[in-house]
Amino acid sequence: MTDITQAPLARRWYFHIPIFGWIARDLSRDFEGNIWFAIILLISLVGIAVLTWGLPALGLIAVASVPVVFVVLIMITLG
Repeated sequence: MTDITQAPLARRWYFHIPIFGWIARDLSRDFEGNIWFAIILLISLVGIAVLTWGLPALGLIAVASVPVVFVVLIMITLG
């Protein structure tokens, strides 16, 4: 278990964001037990966005994930 008050400010600024900070604090304390909660929350948010704005929301999520996938592919290539 990590103590978030001892971390430098640059590493703990996101703990102060209202909803995201609560999830980040829970994940830093107990990653194994709370990762499923975070995954379900993200899937729910994608579903709500698609129901609200339709396919453009799904397309924007796909475009936003391109850099992440690109970095993962580079890491796989480098070994």
